[in-house]
Amino acid sequence: QVQLVESGGGLVQAGGSLTLSCAASGRTFTHYAMGWFRQAPGKEREFVAVIHWSGGVTYYTDSVKGRFTVSRDNAKNTVYLQMNSLRPEDTAVYYCAAQAPGRWGSRVTAHFQSWGQGTQVTVSS
Repeated sequence: QVQLVESGGGLVQAGGSLTLSCAASGRTFTHYAMGWFRQAPGKEREFVAVIHWSGGVTYYTDSVKGRFTVSRDNAKNTVYLQMNSLRPEDTAVYYCAAQAPGRWGSRVTAHFQSWGQGTQVTVSS
């Protein structure tokens, strides 16, 4: 498994941008598809985006399509989430996670493992 540490969260005004990073330790980072999830207060953790281990395929939840971009740099063992046109409803703790082998395409939380500690994103109106 990999160990994950997110960074880059903060407070931003609506319409602004943030880039989250997720640094992975371990030599097997390239074996995993990587996902981003978020959890707002009082709500369940929800899928945001996922990127194939190759970086060549990505999926997004509908509410962030066209605004968020997931990418990865396998040489740096890092996955990114570029967030543009942020809205107050994007406020949440954002987590990265490694997708379990054989689960490519799944958006189910239980199909991800090795979660990071999360980073807070707050969007003010």
